[in-house]
Amino acid sequence: MTMERRKFLFQSVKASAFLLISGNLLANHLPMFNPIKKKKMYFHYLLFWLRKDLSEHEVKEFENFFEGLKKLPYQKNLRYGKPADSSPRSVLDSSFTYNASMEFDSLEELEAYGKLPEHLALVQQYKPFFDRMLVYDTVYN
Repeated sequence: MTMERRKFLFQSVKASAFLLISGNLLANHLPMFNPIKKKKMYFHYLLFWLRKDLSEHEVKEFENFFEGLKKLPYQKNLRYGKPADSSPRSVLDSSFTYNASMEFDSLEELEAYGKLPEHLALVQQYKPFFDRMLVYDTVYN
């Protein structure tokens, strides 16, 4: 291959790479080049402090609350768990017993979920298990 042919190929590869990278930058940062709009996602995050006098069996039974919530409409990806065994830090709060998180496609669905009779019945059924509960609702763009 001649030197001129190699130079031509090298410049073509450089130009192609430049166009690919600049096209991606434009698509990601300029709305007129990116017709796909990012959809907002709503997250519902729950923290529970169960009563100290519950038996080990009752604490385990509380997980049925989350399993019941999983069956309800609107929510997606419900996950629940206990505090991780993270190294203590001044900003870390591991005082809760259980936490849960779920996603919603819209604020309307999140609010409709909270008013479902099945949701309210589960809350009433398991409310005697906890002393404290916190809810954080968040929207991600």
